[in-house]
Amino acid sequence: MNPFSSGTRLRDMIRAIRACKTAAEERAVVRKECAAIRAAINENDQDYRHRNLAKLMFIHMLGYPTHFGQMECLKLIASPGFPEKRIGYLGLMLLLDERQEVLMLVTNSLKQDLNHTNQYIVGLALCALGNICSAEMARDLAPEVERLLQFRDPNIRKKAALCSIRIIKKVPDLAENFINPATALLREKHHGVLITGVQLCTDLCKICTEALEHIRKKCTEGLVRTLKDLANSPYSPEYDIAGITDPFLHIRLLKLLRVLGEGDADASDAMNDILAQVATKTESNKVAGNAILYECVQTIMSIEDNGGLRVLAINILGRFLSNRDNNIRYVALNMLMKAVTADAQAVQRHRATILECVKDSDASIRKRALELVYVLVNETNVKPLAKELIDYLEVSDHDFRGDLTAKICSIVAKFSPEKIWYIDQMLKVLSEAGNFVKDEVWYALLVVISNASELHGYTVRALYRAFQTSAEQETLVRVTVWCIGEYGDMLVNNVGMLGIEDPITVTESDAVDVVEIAIKRHASDLTTKAMALVALLKLSSRFPSCSERIREIIVQFKGSLVLELQQRAIEFNSVIAKHQNIRSTLVERMPVLDEAAFIGRRAGSLPGAASTPNAPSVSLPNGVGKPVAPLVDLLDLSSDDAPAPSSSGGDLLQDLLGVDLSAASQQPGAGQASKSGTDVLLDLLSIGSPTAENSSSTVEILSSNSSNKAPVSSLDDLSSLSLSSRTTSNAAPMMDLLDGLAPSPPTENNGPVYPSITAFESSSLRLTFNFSKQPGNPQTTVIEATFTNLSTNTYTDFVFQAAVPKFLQLHLDPASSNTLPAAGDESITQNLKVTNSQHGKKSLVMRIRIAYKINGKDTLEEGQVNNFPRDL
Repeated sequence: MNPFSSGTRLRDMIRAIRACKTAAEERAVVRKECAAIRAAINENDQDYRHRNLAKLMFIHMLGYPTHFGQMECLKLIASPGFPEKRIGYLGLMLLLDERQEVLMLVTNSLKQDLNHTNQYIVGLALCALGNICSAEMARDLAPEVERLLQFRDPNIRKKAALCSIRIIKKVPDLAENFINPATALLREKHHGVLITGVQLCTDLCKICTEALEHIRKKCTEGLVRTLKDLANSPYSPEYDIAGITDPFLHIRLLKLLRVLGEGDADASDAMNDILAQVATKTESNKVAGNAILYECVQTIMSIEDNGGLRVLAINILGRFLSNRDNNIRYVALNMLMKAVTADAQAVQRHRATILECVKDSDASIRKRALELVYVLVNETNVKPLAKELIDYLEVSDHDFRGDLTAKICSIVAKFSPEKIWYIDQMLKVLSEAGNFVKDEVWYALLVVISNASELHGYTVRALYRAFQTSAEQETLVRVTVWCIGEYGDMLVNNVGMLGIEDPITVTESDAVDVVEIAIKRHASDLTTKAMALVALLKLSSRFPSCSERIREIIVQFKGSLVLELQQRAIEFNSVIAKHQNIRSTLVERMPVLDEAAFIGRRAGSLPGAASTPNAPSVSLPNGVGKPVAPLVDLLDLSSDDAPAPSSSGGDLLQDLLGVDLSAASQQPGAGQASKSGTDVLLDLLSIGSPTAENSSSTVEILSSNSSNKAPVSSLDDLSSLSLSSRTTSNAAPMMDLLDGLAPSPPTENNGPVYPSITAFESSSLRLTFNFSKQPGNPQTTVIEATFTNLSTNTYTDFVFQAAVPKFLQLHLDPASSNTLPAAGDESITQNLKVTNSQHGKKSLVMRIRIAYKINGKDTLEEGQVNNFPRDL
């Protein structure tokens, strides 16, 4: 006998398949068996049809195609005997789904079996219908299922209830027909029927408003009584689990009560007593008891307000936090996050336990607990909570420090009661985890320090002390270098000593040592070294005795392979050697930074919040791409979050240089002195005649105090600085480290307003174009591209590229950022300038490519933009 004939038993086939040592052998066995089954199907072999289908189901479970056996299912279903029908329905549920057209042929067989005299055959039909029912089948067979909800046998009623759930989900319009039969099931004594009836009513309430109102009015009291009987029922071996009678029914009843009580005060009042009873009487030392308690807490938090019950629920969650089981603690933290909005005071009582969870060994619990602590912080408890978190920062895991540091910085900035406390806490964070502090955080710290004039001396001394023990923290080094550059004389002379400070003796040489260590430290990055060079330039004026030593340090970088450092060193050396008469004016302390403008710009509420440079960044030999900005960094703010003065360009020039522009322009006979402020600045920089836009940008290079008026003649001596090699297009990138200190251009009439378009959209990214025209230049279109992240992952190394046909000229400004936050929290903007030489004849068209990384994995998206407005 052929071992693979239609007469082979199922167990023999399984044994043969399991004996295969390679995938190729298994495929060969399956191929031969499928061939034998096909032959039996062609011969219409009725004797072994059920066996062949059983073998096909096993082959299907292994992942091989079995579509050729689908019709055999229908033939077995049409058979009169129960064994054949059982195999047929099992094959129907495994081999087919609701999308198969062949299902239309089985509707009639199902209808007959639902009306069969054998209750086991009725059960098979209900089971199959509940698993693969399509909308069409639901409409055809709903009356039969509705009738079976009142069948004499409880097993049939139970299956009919489960089948009804499938039907109303497929066809919500049929829900009304099931309201009365479903509510009748709530009076059942059989737990199996009752639990399915409760689930059916729960789904009806979610789908049909009419059902919700009906069950709420007619059944709430009955459900409360059922739950009370269940909670107080004596020991029943049939339903007992860990000493609790049928916890599954407990949970289903609580879920239905939650749906009924939500938004209805009367229904909520009716269930208050039983919820309190369940919450207090249920034991919490078993998993089943904890499951009921958790469901009870969810119900209490969802129904209408009852202060006492909510405090009881939150206390239960507090007990969960002390449980040794990580899963229980995690769900408790999740629920407490929701409970904070309802009763923050009750959650505050468990603050100590929540703080302990922040120190848990499980990473997921730490993260959820930290989020909860963040929500709990307010003005009254910020000091003890911040202290606890900072103390834990010292011993926290390296992987957790990033999240913990971000939360601490946010808490301190949001709820700081006074500036000295804010500065103290930030210095502690910088000392412990400075490498995890984001750029915008230390920018904000510099703004606060700048505004706290009475704390300048205290801050620079505290930073000097912190540097001695935490010089490896990059962000701390940057802030220290910046403050020593600005307030180094206060450090040396112990200016502004507070009563809480210990005496400290720092010489001028000691202060220079700190900056020298920072600039020569191997681990320091380009930003830190560039800031250190600027600090040295400033100290050369503050500390005349160390001027020569400072110059020697700067000269060492004239041969640096990094163009940025090389250029700074050459220019700063020139300032020290050749321009001592104006050096003190040039490197005056920075004006106080506008704190309100900085906060507004971070929030994106001020013009230019996402301003972009006017030219691409320079590629540096060490791989760091950054705009060239040597003299700009006399201001030491490499942030696009820097504050933007609201005054016009002319006013700013008057403030900075002490030049009366209006008077100068009205005295044509004054020779050199009759130059406008712009011309003075051009002489100063030796960069030719830039456009007005570039002139206004370069003004901020000399950010001296308005109180120090510099004569025009002395400024002309700076024309020997080595800036003449730059083109006017590079004058603007020099300001990009300030990116926003330039005054906003006046509002102009830019002609017609063009509608925004969605240029590109995928499941993870959306690109929107906004258009504007330059007055008097209809061929040129300025496009502001806005990129929005639609996913839950943060995109890094974000790069946008575009290509256009030959009749178009395209200029791309650098993007506002290379990191795109998740879920649309913030956007990246980038400006494009397109000149159409065939304006009026041809429309714009553009090919785009967007590259970014998700968790270190490269992702590339491409597309073509064809939906530009026609008259661009």
